[in-house]
Amino acid sequence: MVHVALKSISKVYPNGVRAVHPTSFDIQQGEFIVLVGPSGCGKSTLLRMIAGLEEITEGELSIAGRVVNDIDPAERDIAMVFQNYALYPHMTVYNNMAYGLRNRGMAKADIDAAVSTAATMLNLTEFLTRRPSQLSGGQRQRVAMGRAIVRNPALFLFDEPLSNLDAKLRGQMRIEIKALQRRLGVTSVYVTHDQVEAMTMADRIIVLNGGRIEQIGTPAEVYHQPASTFVASFMGAPPMNLLPAHYNGNGRVHLSETIHIEAPVSADYSGQVKLGVRPENVGIVDSSHPDALRFDLEFVEELGAGRLLHGKLGDSGLIVHIPHTDPIPGGEVYVGLPKSALVMFNHETGMRL
Repeated sequence: MVHVALKSISKVYPNGVRAVHPTSFDIQQGEFIVLVGPSGCGKSTLLRMIAGLEEITEGELSIAGRVVNDIDPAERDIAMVFQNYALYPHMTVYNNMAYGLRNRGMAKADIDAAVSTAATMLNLTEFLTRRPSQLSGGQRQRVAMGRAIVRNPALFLFDEPLSNLDAKLRGQMRIEIKALQRRLGVTSVYVTHDQVEAMTMADRIIVLNGGRIEQIGTPAEVYHQPASTFVASFMGAPPMNLLPAHYNGNGRVHLSETIHIEAPVSADYSGQVKLGVRPENVGIVDSSHPDALRFDLEFVEELGAGRLLHGKLGDSGLIVHIPHTDPIPGGEVYVGLPKSALVMFNHETGMRL
């Protein structure tokens, strides 16, 4: 069942700036969708159009089969969690969570039950009488989520909710939000610029760049089969290696005059390409290996759980990720580029071949 449908949605501001180019995609009931991309890519604008906080210039938006272009935000049956929590500082946690329900005229007993249930879910029961200033950042974010949960909405919208938290707390809250969404089964759209959040939380990721969709796919699809060099370089830390090369349709990719490897795909194309490979898929091999390529190691970056070997393959920079248990290679170093792990892109358009 399609729960949210965007049909050629776009946003053009009065000054003529097009923030979102015509965009179409469907969100299934209960799905957790993450919109990810760099600052200014249009992800928050797109979320705000779904929320009704930003007017849609062109296209059609429907939620649960109802076109909502001209429907007020309060009538869309959504709940939004913001980056800055948007809590009332003079109200207690209980009153922050109950405020919207009181405005709807809900009976006090029902409000008490809804707040109590949400507080238990979020481990906030002991903080119900405190004010936001007496809470940590993570606790404030839980209150903001509790305020959304008590409304029992059809759709959750998250606008970079973890960006104000420290790295350790962000990791903890990622797990909590995803677990809560699965428990409640509420369709959710989550905006972030953090590709780790996108990879760890999403059922599907929508990668945006310059107001356009670059790729829609599962985390595995986006990571291992990026649709463009932008996705390849944006998703992953460190990013995918992109090696300049030439392809003339003969089944071989030429990284230099002396380095030739089998092409990962057979494409009706001839010209400059970029060959993509994730650092963890580059293997250290013996010089006798039939596909061994000379790697000029320049320096080693220690990560604790692994090591990054930085160096050159011909004239191109290459990063190799090895486990911390593997010895640092010495002397002449050779690498292998497994055909199954390679992706080839058109150099001019950046699109995968």
